[in-house]
Amino acid sequence: MEFTLYSSSFCEPCMQTRAVLAEAKRLVPGATVREIDVAGAPEQAEALRIRNTPTVIISNGDGTEVFRAAGVPTLAQVLVAAAKAL
Repeated sequence: MEFTLYSSSFCEPCMQTRAVLAEAKRLVPGATVREIDVAGAPEQAEALRIRNTPTVIISNGDGTEVFRAAGVPTLAQVLVAAAKAL
């Protein structure tokens, strides 16, 4: 399972989201966190229809998206999504 954070360097809510995902990773063994700066990967962001930062996408082991949050997700939202990804 992977937590992917689409961020931008000037984004204050992105810092809050990093903290939420770090705690989720601590609580979910085997989860990985990847961060992609949309300025450095605009084609990927466009292909995935990332319209604002932060955006979090949680994918299961097959790479299928099971959750998407635009804005800062709560830890509870991320943990529920992680359970669905299992």
